[in-house]
Amino acid sequence: MKSHFKMTALIFLIGYTMMLIYWMIWGFGRTTQEEFSYNLVPFSTMANYFPIRSLASLINIVGNIAVFVPFGVLIPVVFRIRNVKMLGFFLVGLFVLEMAQLISRRGSLDVDDFILNTIGVTIGYGLLGVILKLRGR
Repeated sequence: MKSHFKMTALIFLIGYTMMLIYWMIWGFGRTTQEEFSYNLVPFSTMANYFPIRSLASLINIVGNIAVFVPFGVLIPVVFRIRNVKMLGFFLVGLFVLEMAQLISRRGSLDVDDFILNTIGVTIGYGLLGVILKLRGR
């Protein structure tokens, strides 16, 4: 039963990762920009969204967190890694994705995305801990 659960989690992880790559590179009408777009100053992009005055601001902040919550659940289940290793694994993958956006010029490399996405994966990891505790493991 455990291997069945792990295989199901792996399938979800692969599928979700592929969907996310599509969203971040080609989805939502993204086109190739003329120039490279990046932000290396922490909290400068987020400062534009606070206080939240519009639905677009809310979607940007909450979306950048929520869309990465599943990784906090799935990565530890599939690879049986915890804490710092899980976060390191996630950050390497996120870096590759952000660099793909920069190099393809179909998005931007933004340090604020790293911050918000890491909050999301951390929330997911916390939820996994709660779920396992409730199941008695």
